Amino acid sequence: MRFLHTGDWQIGMKAAALGDAGARVREERLAAGRRVIETANSHDVDFLLVAGDLFEDNAVDRVLVQKVVDILNSFGGPVYVIPGNHDPLVPGSVWDHLAWRSASNVHVLFEEVSVDVPGGILYPCPVREKHSGRNPTSWIPTEGDGGIRIGMAHGTVEGVRLDEPDYPIPRDAAQRAGLDFLALGHWHSYGTYSTPDGTAHMAYSGTHETTKFGERESGNVLIVEILSAGAPPTITPVRTARLDWVAIERDLREHGDLVRVREHLESLENPGNTLVDVSLSGLLMADERAELDHIEQILGSRFVWGKFDTSRLRPSPEDESWITKLPLGIIRDAAMRLRDTPGTSSEIAARALMELCAIVAEVPQ
Repeated sequence: MRFLHTGDWQIGMKAAALGDAGARVREERLAAGRRVIETANSHDVDFLLVAGDLFEDNAVDRVLVQKVVDILNSFGGPVYVIPGNHDPLVPGSVWDHLAWRSASNVHVLFEEVSVDVPGGILYPCPVREKHSGRNPTSWIPTEGDGGIRIGMAHGTVEGVRLDEPDYPIPRDAAQRAGLDFLALGHWHSYGTYSTPDGTAHMAYSGTHETTKFGERESGNVLIVEILSAGAPPTITPVRTARLDWVAIERDLREHGDLVRVREHLESLENPGNTLVDVSLSGLLMADERAELDHIEQILGSRFVWGKFDTSRLRPSPEDESWITKLPLGIIRDAAMRLRDTPGTSSEIAARALMELCAIVAEVPQ
């Protein structure tokens, strides 16, 4: 048995914080879906598993539902799908769309009932509500007919995150249920869970296209091969994402640190497929303001999207040129008062000093 495991496509994701770039990000999720099918075909898999959250929510445009159905149905073999907590099986959900009825290869599994799949048995765990403290795999019988047994569930493996108990899944759920493999959805990064002998029998595939900054190993699908009942699964991640989400955090402590940030940005490959979030803290020399402008220009012109947070930068107290480069009189006097502001207001005053210097620099002398 060889199959492809994916999930958490979240088609229809708003990406509102990205502004105009949100449209590109939304389109890439559909394009990545097509690459999932290409990957399935190139690896000659027997079937596909989609472990929930195919859609962002149940209110997505029904045109998108049709597009997703068409993508999945383009695979030559069976595709098995369960609803997740973003798109639970409720009245009026995306699963009521007529497109599902005409997709001969796509099977949306609404019941906790075993399903015959090529080479074995599948135990689906569909989600019927957005929140639940119930283990979705608890229904799976511990005994079968001796064939390869796989499960598909959507939830949080216990210990992954203490503040999100929704659909808790034991770390040994596959072992408890006697499954050869448990395909998981909900978390966007690839991760496996092993039995005491070191064999991984359950895994998150992660989302097929990275969703946001900070996702550890997202943008993959898994090719899973099981030779026989009881045999250890072979799990191979395959990248399907095109976009890279790069977060850069730097604490500036010496002259030249800012130049190195700019050089790092300039060295990034495939800028046309890259989103960048740069956050700087620490001390800034007065003669480095032009470098800040240069970085901002790079972020705004070279990448799909760029964010530049300099709110935690402070003027270097050892650099008197923050003051001496200002014209004599009321402006320099104001700058000196800002520099010498004590106590809890010093951070606000430091930012004000930087803004004052920036304004003065823009005025023709």
